[in-house]
Amino acid sequence: MIKKAFFCTVAVCLFALGSVWSQSEDTTVLAPPINDGPYVYWKAPSEAIVFYLCADTLQKHTVTGTDTVRFTGYCTDTGVTYAIPVTPPEIQPDVHDGVSRVFAVSDLHGWYDMFVAMLQGAGVVDDNLNWTWGDGHLVVNGDVFDRGAYVNEILWLIYRLEQEALSAGGRVHLTLGNHELMVIRGDNRYVNEKYIDGIARKTRIKPEDLYGPDMELGRWLRTKHTAIKINDILFVHGGIEPGAVERGLTIRDINEIARAHLDDRSYARAFDEDVRYFYGSLGPFWYRGYFDESKKYAKATQQDLIAVLAHFGAESVVVGHTGVDRVESLYDGLVYAIDIPEDDPALWQGLLWEKGRFYRVFASGKREVIE
Repeated sequence: MIKKAFFCTVAVCLFALGSVWSQSEDTTVLAPPINDGPYVYWKAPSEAIVFYLCADTLQKHTVTGTDTVRFTGYCTDTGVTYAIPVTPPEIQPDVHDGVSRVFAVSDLHGWYDMFVAMLQGAGVVDDNLNWTWGDGHLVVNGDVFDRGAYVNEILWLIYRLEQEALSAGGRVHLTLGNHELMVIRGDNRYVNEKYIDGIARKTRIKPEDLYGPDMELGRWLRTKHTAIKINDILFVHGGIEPGAVERGLTIRDINEIARAHLDDRSYARAFDEDVRYFYGSLGPFWYRGYFDESKKYAKATQQDLIAVLAHFGAESVVVGHTGVDRVESLYDGLVYAIDIPEDDPALWQGLLWEKGRFYRVFASGKREVIE
């Protein structure tokens, strides 16, 4: 496992959004140089190339190992030791019962400070970002990717906490959201300039290939689920539309379909109606029917939600994807919405379930019972 990983606040780190000149009448200012990494490319089963962009300069190193490859950070994470298993990550269970407490966040979009603040406010990690949640479960309910400039910092933190949690009897779950899907499939509309103008330009590696199946984060992401159930709570990024009941989809079906077609080419998707349904506006990545209606679907009713939850053996569903002003309950507690604004630290919140009650938890640690 990763013994310790480099994570810092935006105030301390000088990560630039791109090498962009800003001119005024008398001065020309160059943005700080870009730092990004590490990325780990598995060249062979026991040989990896670790590469960074350090102060706009590409650095790469080859590391080998029998069961684990180890390396010390080469950039702003010097002195940090990474230990990554040679064996590809395994797919973990998607249903868990008897869990004592669950904390969930969503739609981080590269806002590393927000993620850390919410984890610390909830008591999931300590001041050194070590796991302190015991046998509890942490859910990151999709959309780590895009918009912000600290996507990799979040991913490596989740990666490490996942291993620390397992050692303590807990779990960390990262479900896939529509923005994970977009980046993996090469839709770079929302990728931050730091990644476009930085490591991708220097290496000529496409942003989507930085998370390809031979990259450590890429093969790890390909083990992640689209939907999970913890106790009686269903977690999915967008939502499950009522028609999924008629289709007879199970949690396992949803996750297996997502993995099987994640790397499909566009021509394969174009002529498969079931795949188009799954990855379209009615699918679990994009559906917003708990909040609004659209040309393709009506807004879900109370009875729709009751039927969906009964089908999956759940009492409530937690979703991100659609922004809300605060973590809140909808449909009399059948739906919990947790995609809150990322630009106002006073509003940073996550959802806590403990002893049968739901709470909104602020980065300050303040808790409010959700009625």
